[in-house]
Amino acid sequence: MSTTTESAHSSGPSPEIGKSRLRKEDARLITGRSRYTDNMVLPGMLHLAMVRSPYAHARITNIELTEAKAAPGVFAVLTGDDLAAEQGSLPNAWPVTPDQKAPAHPAVAIEEVAFAGEIVAVVIARSSAAARDAAELVDVDYDELPVVMDLEEAFTDAVLAHTSLESNKSATWVFDSAEAGTGTSIEDALAASDVVVERTLYQQRLIPAFMEPRSTVVDPTGEQITMYSATQIPHILRVMLALTLGIPESKLRVIAPDVGGGFGGKLQVTPEEIITLLAARRMGKPCKFTETRSESLQVGHHGRAQVQRMKIGATKEGIVTGLSVNLLADMGAYLGLITSGIPILGAFMYNSIYKFPAYRFECNNIFTNKPWTDAYRGAGRPEATFAIERMMDELATELNMDPLVLREKNWIKHTEFPFATVAGLEYDTGNYEAATAKAVALFDYDGLRAEQKRRRDAGATIQLGIGVSTFTEMCGLAPSRVLGALNYAAGGWEHAQVRVLPTGNVEVVTGSSAHGQGHETAWSQLVADRLGVPFENVEVLHGDTQVSQRGLDTYGSRSLTVGGMAVLAAADKVIEKAKVIAAHLMEANEEDLDFTNGAFTVRGTDTSTSFSEIAFAVFSAHNMPDGVEPNLDSEATFDPVNFSYPHGTHLAAMEVDTETGQVKVLKYVCVDDIGVVVNPMIVEGQVHGGLAQGISQALYEEAVYDDAGTLVSGSFVDYLVPGAPDLPHYITARTETPATSNQLGAKGVGEAGTIASTPAIVNGVLDAIRHLGVTDIKMPCTPSRVWHALQEAKSTGGVQ
Repeated sequence: MSTTTESAHSSGPSPEIGKSRLRKEDARLITGRSRYTDNMVLPGMLHLAMVRSPYAHARITNIELTEAKAAPGVFAVLTGDDLAAEQGSLPNAWPVTPDQKAPAHPAVAIEEVAFAGEIVAVVIARSSAAARDAAELVDVDYDELPVVMDLEEAFTDAVLAHTSLESNKSATWVFDSAEAGTGTSIEDALAASDVVVERTLYQQRLIPAFMEPRSTVVDPTGEQITMYSATQIPHILRVMLALTLGIPESKLRVIAPDVGGGFGGKLQVTPEEIITLLAARRMGKPCKFTETRSESLQVGHHGRAQVQRMKIGATKEGIVTGLSVNLLADMGAYLGLITSGIPILGAFMYNSIYKFPAYRFECNNIFTNKPWTDAYRGAGRPEATFAIERMMDELATELNMDPLVLREKNWIKHTEFPFATVAGLEYDTGNYEAATAKAVALFDYDGLRAEQKRRRDAGATIQLGIGVSTFTEMCGLAPSRVLGALNYAAGGWEHAQVRVLPTGNVEVVTGSSAHGQGHETAWSQLVADRLGVPFENVEVLHGDTQVSQRGLDTYGSRSLTVGGMAVLAAADKVIEKAKVIAAHLMEANEEDLDFTNGAFTVRGTDTSTSFSEIAFAVFSAHNMPDGVEPNLDSEATFDPVNFSYPHGTHLAAMEVDTETGQVKVLKYVCVDDIGVVVNPMIVEGQVHGGLAQGISQALYEEAVYDDAGTLVSGSFVDYLVPGAPDLPHYITARTETPATSNQLGAKGVGEAGTIASTPAIVNGVLDAIRHLGVTDIKMPCTPSRVWHALQEAKSTGGVQ
């Protein structure tokens, strides 16, 4: 492991910010003291099992419940008809166009199912085993309907995914730089180009493979309904449940206890959450549902699933002239919470770090008879980065130019920031030259190119390819006005409280809801630094809408850049309150006080009072200034003025066995610029995890269906997720250009590795065997697909 940092500013690290602290959370996690939703046992608790359709598209003609209701331990069996008056339709918070089409989405289907695994009945029983056994006794009659599984076929409307809709097209969203005034006409630009490269690329369907399956417990027995859920979004979930089910927010409490991973897969309002709540309310007893791993893979929302039709124009010298993107985006059978907006997030990133003078993006959101898609780590940005980085390599091949040279000709120079992009964003800071130079040095780019030539000249069985990915992303999902302009229902702000206890210890209440990111550690570092209190004396509270009443939760690499800034703003308010009291206690003027290292000092003297002394003075309230309340607690809401824009350069050396198709990552180097770093150890963990997911898309993962709509990769036997032995040793490093959108200068890191690594790996695989006539391989680049591509190239005369 190699980690280095270059700083673009002169100030040194503060005592806590920049320190690799061990995570506070880990003690309970590694000693088994975690509290996951499925661990919870409440008095009188009942258990749920879902009856799911085996068909991808069918009418429900009859449901026979007699045997199931008579089974041992069964309290009730409910159908969609039983719940029709109260279950409503699952919410979609992002109608991307005014004319967006969407079918109703009841938690329990009533008349028609649109994907295999859709819920048609629910069994409520004394134990989970009894509920599952009784679910097998529910007899459902179906009339099968035609299914449409292929995205390009669905676009033709030859077969409809829903009989209630006249088309599979949900919405068409267009951005045109000429119409927006951010660039010139794409038609004119491509017509005037010396070279135009066209490719169709495919993003396979992926399944979030978090360690903890989704689980929900609902207790209806108190003054409030309390829901415990393995969710990323307790605050948003409460709002959406209230709106969908007509429950006053004050009567609904949502708690996200320890959550075993999410990656966007738990950024959802699920049918199972609604059903568990309705069942608990109907039975008057606590109810629990925990999905099996098979259910998680089959019916949890999926990610990616796009056809990308790309055109890129350039001069013969390699200066890009225009970019055209036409997407077919698979919504699946329904629109989830932000399903329709996911490909739109990518619309602003296809131009990436390059100075395109013309750009047009068109996305058609299409229904198929598969589970719905929604947020998955990166949410639209990995898809965009994959496409543009693949196209830059294709253009480099067309021009017979080194892919790094082509990129350097076109990227935004560090002297050109802030830079208004052709997609309408303003990148505030960056230094692509510095990140690339460091990556090239760590990678030994020239040495590996020489080794590649040696193997080619020798006709070696194991060929070497070099994959390049230079990227940026917009993260920190905000600001609220921009989201409003895109018709997103929520804002992008975040809320925090800093509460000072009589002892001088501090509680931080954050609206960000951690599920592995390390908030309890990083927020403690921020507040310890700002208030000058020991790191150990800061307690972070989160994930409970009763404790943290305001928040917009965790996704999109927004935790530090939005949630952390709210924490800092609240801490600054504490200092301002404390200054008034400190001045009174020391009989000094406020403007004469300095606050450093946790104490106020009268400038030019040795008179001081510590933060803990002020905290106790406030608690006792014996000597308070007139008109000042005895309270240091403060809260703040932060709504950024811009996204943050991390960037980096990732290089992958890929070995391909031309006889077997086996692929190996020989060397992987990434240099990321994520602005100012609070905890380097947490950053390293985020980078490693992100790289694993991006590499996994390139080489391993794919949700595969048969023609009838059955998921045939429905277990980890068939849906491949890499283990540690399958992943390479990473060489990681950083450069640093602080963001200007927040006072800390932080950017985001949670999704960077996933966004950048996929095209680096695929570009490397193709670079290894392009000279043998292979021009494309669909992801994942499995040995079988690589071998067949080599055989096809050989049969058509491509092999030299």
